[in-house]
Amino acid sequence: MLIAGAQVPDDLWYWIDDQTWARPLDGGGVRVGITALGLKASGDIYMCRPKSVGSEVAQGRSIGVVELSKSIVSVKSPLSGVVTRVNEALEAQPELVHRSPYVAGWLVELAPSALDAEMSQLAVGEAAIREAMQRWAWLNQLAGA
Repeated sequence: MLIAGAQVPDDLWYWIDDQTWARPLDGGGVRVGITALGLKASGDIYMCRPKSVGSEVAQGRSIGVVELSKSIVSVKSPLSGVVTRVNEALEAQPELVHRSPYVAGWLVELAPSALDAEMSQLAVGEAAIREAMQRWAWLNQLAGA
C-alpha cells in the first residue's frame, strides 16, 4: 500500500513511533529495517552502522545508527533480541537502505527474546498498519497523508 507516497508492505510488523519494521523468517528469527515512510521523513542516509552480531537489543532501543545529512540518529528496534546477522552490504553501499528498504536495505536479523509479549506493541495486518502509518504521516506533515 502507498502512504504519503511511500510504499508500506502489509505483510511486515511495524514499530510505528520510530518507523522500523520486522519481517518474520523461517526458523523464528526476524529481519529488521527502516520503513520507506521513515526514510522519506529523514532524508538521505550517508552511513549505516548496525549493532554487531551477538549484541542484545531491547524493543524501542538502539539497533544501530545512521548518519543523515545534518545529524546522526539512533535506529530503534521493533523487537527485543540478539543480533544474529548484519547486512554487511550497507558498509560499502548505505544507499541500499533508500533504494530497497524492504529487500536489500535491511539492517540486522534478530533472534527475538520476548516476541509474544512485544507483538501487541507492533502494527500488524493491513487495517492496523494503514491507520497507524497514515496517522504518523499526518503528524509528521508528510505530503499525501
